[in-house]
Amino acid sequence: MLKQFTPILLLTISNIFMTFAWYGHLKFKSAPILLVILVSWGIAFFEYCFQVPANRIGHEFFSAAQLKTMQEVITLIVFSVFSILYLKEEFRWNYLVGFFFIILAVFFIFKKW
Repeated sequence: MLKQFTPILLLTISNIFMTFAWYGHLKFKSAPILLVILVSWGIAFFEYCFQVPANRIGHEFFSAAQLKTMQEVITLIVFSVFSILYLKEEFRWNYLVGFFFIILAVFFIFKKW
């Protein structure tokens, strides 16, 4: 039972790295783009070090579609926290509505029909 939560933990760590790789540079807009690309690529390496095992372990318990859905929900949660705390951006009500519909998609993907 505990092993089923391992992919969620690994995907969360992976998404933290991914979010910094993709969006962390927005606070450093004066940095040369080539440097930003190289640093982002280096950070993304660590994303893959967690994401690949997460999917490999997770596929023992979940379908690929379920794993992808989990990853997207985790991405939205990590990104929301990141954008508020790191980028100092406002979280708007319409984001919450959009996320609700994504969570509704989770229901349909995980439901045994």
